[in-house]
Amino acid sequence: MNHQIIGEPTPAVICTLAQGESMITERGSMCWMSPNMKMETSAGSLGKAFGRMFSGESIFQNIYTAQGGAGMIAFASSFPGSIRAVQITPEHSVIVQKAGFLASESGVELSTHFQKRVSAGFFGGEGFVLQKLSGQGIAFIEIDGYAVEYTLQRGQSMVVDTGNLAMMDDSCSIEVQTVKGVKNMLFGGEGIFNTIVTGPGKIVLQTMPVSGVAAALAPFFHSSSN
Repeated sequence: MNHQIIGEPTPAVICTLAQGESMITERGSMCWMSPNMKMETSAGSLGKAFGRMFSGESIFQNIYTAQGGAGMIAFASSFPGSIRAVQITPEHSVIVQKAGFLASESGVELSTHFQKRVSAGFFGGEGFVLQKLSGQGIAFIEIDGYAVEYTLQRGQSMVVDTGNLAMMDDSCSIEVQTVKGVKNMLFGGEGIFNTIVTGPGKIVLQTMPVSGVAAALAPFFHSSSN
């Protein structure tokens, strides 16, 4: 599979597949494709389907396969930002935000990733349920806004506002913590929870998560309806 990422800040990735090669996506992100691309919708195993449902994704996956020769298919981002191609190997798995997965080669496996402190996660919003990408192949990740990378050493941590963590290496760990101080929680304007990411490994942060944009616009929609 060859690919080309075009069109930032509203990007798409154009993938060229050899005969018999397949791509997987979990939602309606296909924009255009050649006529010989065959689509098949599959839920996979019951356990994986339930995990996808729990993480807020669709139970079903769309599998596109090139038949009768080379094929072409394009997937587009759902929000202004960027698309990143990540090489997944048995030695390199990544964790992404639940809405960050765009598409991948068929050798990439998706599963639900749970953080260790489940009790904190239930109240931590987007910090609780994430997706793990493992296996073998290229995965395309959607970043909301601008992407900022950091490489954390073992034991080194970063405090991240919930929703701004786009992706991290599987070697990193996360923990949701409440903001200290009642006054800070109620009047600080930064929310009640933060996500603590600890190395070793690379993390990718996004500057404009769609959840934050929706929260900022909500008062205007509410006032216009009155």
